[in-house]
Amino acid sequence: MKSAVSSLVSSKNLTRLHSAISRPLLHSSSKPISQTTFFVPAFPRNTENLYQKLRIRPNSTSVMSSAFKPEQARLPPALPLPTPPLTKFKIGLCQLSVTPDKERNIKHARKAIEEAAQKGAQLVVLPEIWNSPYSNDSFPVYAEDIDAGHDASPSTAMLAEVSGHLRITIIGGSIPERCGDKLYNTCCVFGTDGKLKAKHRKIHLFDIDIPGKITFMESKTLTAGETPTIVDTDVGRIGIGICYDIRFQELAMIYASRGAHLLCYPGAFNMTTGPLHWELLQRARAVDNQLYVATCSPARDAGAGYIAWGHSTLVGPFGEVLATTEHDEDIIIAEIDYSILEQRRMNLPLAKQRRGDLYQLVDIQRQNAD
Repeated sequence: MKSAVSSLVSSKNLTRLHSAISRPLLHSSSKPISQTTFFVPAFPRNTENLYQKLRIRPNSTSVMSSAFKPEQARLPPALPLPTPPLTKFKIGLCQLSVTPDKERNIKHARKAIEEAAQKGAQLVVLPEIWNSPYSNDSFPVYAEDIDAGHDASPSTAMLAEVSGHLRITIIGGSIPERCGDKLYNTCCVFGTDGKLKAKHRKIHLFDIDIPGKITFMESKTLTAGETPTIVDTDVGRIGIGICYDIRFQELAMIYASRGAHLLCYPGAFNMTTGPLHWELLQRARAVDNQLYVATCSPARDAGAGYIAWGHSTLVGPFGEVLATTEHDEDIIIAEIDYSILEQRRMNLPLAKQRRGDLYQLVDIQRQNAD
């Protein structure tokens, strides 16, 4: 009786109700308590009437969720997490040194990809701007026509050939792309068949000015991309961002609402923002969206015009750093286990606790497509 009543009334009302029921029954019987028959009063089937009579508010998660409208916190509503093609696999993060010699950079990247695959990586990630020095002067000189392919884009031609040969998925870092009279900072994703699966143009350009520390304006030469990029691969659904894109949580939230298992950010943070923000942002994007985040940086070159921070990293859905390195050239091999995603989302059921009655994130691209 107590368990049945306690789910419907407060502890204070339960005490009063218990006293009101038990005292008359016990006092009116001359039998020992073990031989006394108790009669439990029937409660109305309409529990809402009971709540009104007792003037208490139901404390139900489902009722609260309904009132808070969590499904409306994402417009269109968030997609369910898809079943990935595999649960566990190894990822390789290739932190590469970059020189002014483009041909050398391409050969060096290929060798690193092959080494990562030899160590068991089924997904390999390259750094931001791995075929060129990172500078506004270099971008026009090293830019390639990716759509034309072959000789017009030797960097992506290599990625296509090696991904198909090794039967691995490659997140091709980024290279300067020429399209007509515009330049972009572009990441290409190649599948196990060697075909281009997606192309992400950096959405948020790196324009910053920290007096006495660093000033850089990508917008002097580059054009911002206009499309979020999420791609289904043989190693799961992956959202792509490039470096400065990681600072904008809205992009990561859109990827999560589209069912991403993993976010990959090739990036080249610098010696000013890197120590403070690089790991912080990765862990924030991972824990906020309850998914994996992988980053890949160029190795540090103290003599370069732009000095990269390094520290390529894999972060898990609980914000835990699973693998990382320092600033020198390195190849990180780490395991991703997608079965943990559902576990963490059960531990912290954020999707069911959002306040759609108070705020909303609108995925404009999906909304316009409906």
